Amino acid sequence: MNESGLAQQLLNLIGGKQNINQVWHCATRPRFTLKDRAKVPKDKIEALDGVITVVEASGQFQVVIGNNVGDVYHEVVKLEPSLSEGETSGETAAQGKMTFKSAFNSLLTFISGVFTPFLGAMAGAGILKGLLSLAVVMGWLTAKSGAYQIWWAAADGIFYFLPIALAFTAAKQLKVNQFVSMAIAAAMVSPGIVALGAKATTIDFFGIPVVPANYTATVLPILLVVVVQKFLEPVFNKLWHESVRNIMAPLCLLVVIVPLTLIVVGPISATVSSWLATAIVSLNKSVPILAGLVLGGFWQVIVIFGVHWALVPVMMNNIAQNGTDLMMPILLPAVLSQAGAALAVFLRTRDAKMKSLAGSSTITALFGITEPTIYGITLKLKKPFYLACVAGAVGGMIVAISGAGANAAALVSVLSLPTFIGKGFGLSVVGDVVAFALGTVLTYFFGGINAGAKAKTAPSANSEPGEVLAAPVKGVLVPLTGLADEVFASETMGKGVAIVPENGMVKAPVAGVIRLLYPTGHAIGIQSDKGSEILIHIGIDTVNLKGKHFQPLVAQGQHVEIGTPLVQFDHEAIEKEGYESTVMMIVTNSDQYQIATLGQGATDDRPVMTLA
Repeated sequence: MNESGLAQQLLNLIGGKQNINQVWHCATRPRFTLKDRAKVPKDKIEALDGVITVVEASGQFQVVIGNNVGDVYHEVVKLEPSLSEGETSGETAAQGKMTFKSAFNSLLTFISGVFTPFLGAMAGAGILKGLLSLAVVMGWLTAKSGAYQIWWAAADGIFYFLPIALAFTAAKQLKVNQFVSMAIAAAMVSPGIVALGAKATTIDFFGIPVVPANYTATVLPILLVVVVQKFLEPVFNKLWHESVRNIMAPLCLLVVIVPLTLIVVGPISATVSSWLATAIVSLNKSVPILAGLVLGGFWQVIVIFGVHWALVPVMMNNIAQNGTDLMMPILLPAVLSQAGAALAVFLRTRDAKMKSLAGSSTITALFGITEPTIYGITLKLKKPFYLACVAGAVGGMIVAISGAGANAAALVSVLSLPTFIGKGFGLSVVGDVVAFALGTVLTYFFGGINAGAKAKTAPSANSEPGEVLAAPVKGVLVPLTGLADEVFASETMGKGVAIVPENGMVKAPVAGVIRLLYPTGHAIGIQSDKGSEILIHIGIDTVNLKGKHFQPLVAQGQHVEIGTPLVQFDHEAIEKEGYESTVMMIVTNSDQYQIATLGQGATDDRPVMTLA
């Protein structure tokens, strides 16, 4: 079952938001505080595909998911957005003051929430625009024909009135009156204002000169307007008595914000948009190879980290300002190279399950959905992902040199090709073909596709261990099966060891990359250079401390060596708070290894686990 389906069934069995006081998540499980536990069938939740087990402790109903806990949690919040308002996860609690990182993450979350709801409709309309352009070029339709005009209205409508759609979703994100936001946006694209903007006719507002701009298809102006509404709406809500508030507060907002938009906010944002579009066009024209190398080679990396949402308004702004966007065509090689890599895996792998997944992922990637390909195939096998990035960079450079641009926003896929028709279209198609072919060839011959299958053959009795894990903390080894937490004790999360700590310093047991780091510091995940996935969990239920007594010493994504300090914690203070401070080290992909623990007693500096 996928994360969305699991989240939906989980909410249904728990009783929906009506039965939930709070929900947050730690390293392995979403934790619910419920209004009525008796209404929840624990056995049915444990039987769900994707649920490892259910734990009830500390007044919490804990559903153990494992590595996909973050995805499932976000699907739950997506289904019931109001639940995120009461979130008290370690991440939220640990943030305290606003930092650049948290501010940037908030911005990405805002942009994602604004565009995601209507991205499908916008992509469909963009493809329709491209197909109409193709029909005119091929002589199948004329711009004056009735069919063309009707279909053009269908394709162009959402872009022309884009500020209204953005107003609705942005207002929902910022929790202001959505219909007031839409009314303001409608005023910005009203026929009278559009006509004045087209003629650059200056009017005045009680003596203040106003030069209306054309706000149709724009992004930045309405987003700034909704931010202004966020600050003014509470003022007017407090000003009026509740008996007339629903009428008078919107009246005041319209009277104040619409003129303010046309006089100040709109012109400023239009100027910024123009500068931004000019800068990007200049970069593409002056150093096209660099633009193609970066976007074509690293776009999928950008997508993995979620930063691509910051570029969506930029691309749409380029179309609004210049009629075309030079970035979108460069992204198509990045998509097609992943499809090519998946095809190579399909052709070469000896694993039946991988072959089936690779075949379907190739098709979905061609149509712009690369997540199954990345997470299920290329990134999982590592080399195919890197080789696809190389292929995307080569194809991206060719497309960038072509100078092709998109005349409408659409999901980047083979279906978006008609939107690129115009200058440089032929050479851009060559770049796309090169990216797909190169991704296929490089991965087929150099992707190490069947290396994993060879590595998993059972070792001989005299073979050396594939990996040795050092103790993450100095202390005394105790049986994992004797822990108070049944999830760890039952080894449902994976095999591992438990250590009663003698000091408060957790160190890296292997060389690898930090893949999971909760700001609370109570849990950290490492992917070793040899492929093992290790979860180090400090204490039992210590997520409830919300970062108190923990100090992370590394950053997510950082490469560490054996013995690198990871987290400093005060085990005595944790125990005084009423929590066990036992440190667990779990190999979460235990099913891929033969694992041996090296006895009980003091850890000192000796190895404590071997993986073969």
